[in-house]
Amino acid sequence: MTAADWSQPDWRAREDMMLAPWAMHAVDSAGRVHHEEPHPFRSPYQRDRDRIVHSAAFRRLAHKTQVFTGYHGDYHRSRLTHTLEVTSIARTLARALALNEDLVETLALAHDIGHPPLGHAGEDTLADLLRDEGGFNHNAQALRIMELLETRYADFPGLNLSREVLDAQATRKKDGTAPAPLLEAQVVDAADSIAYDTHDADDAVELGLVTLDELLELPLVADAAARVTVRQGRLEGVEARRAILHELVDFQVAELVRQARATINSMNIDSVARVREVFRGAGSTAGRRIVAPAPGIAAGKRELERFLFERVYRCDRVLAVRVPAQRSLTELFWWYANHPDEMPPGYRQRATVFGVRRSVADYIAGMTDRYLEIDHRRRLCET
Repeated sequence: MTAADWSQPDWRAREDMMLAPWAMHAVDSAGRVHHEEPHPFRSPYQRDRDRIVHSAAFRRLAHKTQVFTGYHGDYHRSRLTHTLEVTSIARTLARALALNEDLVETLALAHDIGHPPLGHAGEDTLADLLRDEGGFNHNAQALRIMELLETRYADFPGLNLSREVLDAQATRKKDGTAPAPLLEAQVVDAADSIAYDTHDADDAVELGLVTLDELLELPLVADAAARVTVRQGRLEGVEARRAILHELVDFQVAELVRQARATINSMNIDSVARVREVFRGAGSTAGRRIVAPAPGIAAGKRELERFLFERVYRCDRVLAVRVPAQRSLTELFWWYANHPDEMPPGYRQRATVFGVRRSVADYIAGMTDRYLEIDHRRRLCET
């Protein structure tokens, strides 16, 4: 049997067969900023996904903090494991809604590549250091990496991703300048929310910052626990925690699919254009997302997020590690601002265009937690 006998329809035919009319078909892509010849067997979004996965910014996520700066251990999430969990959830949603999984996977894998070291502590510090120069935001930084900083090709700066990928990342800046989000972008945002709420709670219990009993006082978690008990009986300890958190993810995904399908039907969503039209609606419907939790679940998520903010993200144990880490980042920032010639050539060159402080922020934002610590020691403690 020859290879031709095993041949499958090309990506265009597969998309025609598998994708709904409200999905973004790659054949309808607006293309790339810099023209490239089509690949013989990969769709544009497959190429985008591969470019993200092979980028240095993506690899560095393995050694960047998700939430818990300075907590050494193998259990709690890094920025990379969080990204992979978001991607898993997003692909499930995409398949259930007949969306473009290649585009969804690309957006999910890329959504956090702009995060600096030290998690939100690092982002807050860089935002303060650049407050007179446009600030710092990890979503905007991801776009900057995609379009400028990641230099892997001789013919153009950045990764030259499809315009739909760039537009979707631009919507995450929430500054009102980006096009209305595709359903693929909405799916990734919803998956991100599910992942960080649930998995931050899991990590917090594992690290002893809160207890499972405290989480069970929240209606969203208590309802998940009740469903677990009905199916599996009363569980204890780690088994209970894992089952409840799994149920939290599974239930929210199932409800998102149910809610999105109902909205698609009730609002006659029959094209990408209609998706955008709904989002641009006037009055109370302005900014309407089709992939969004029902009001009751949204309220439960907000309560869980308030709990995590007060009891976890701003607790004394976390802040005790966060403050000295922020001090190290600040000291290293000013050291490079006063010694810009010590940065790698690309950053030195860009400093003449974007200014020294912005280029220093670009350089430090690309560091891992570990490299920041090593470089701070080398530059400020051993001189």
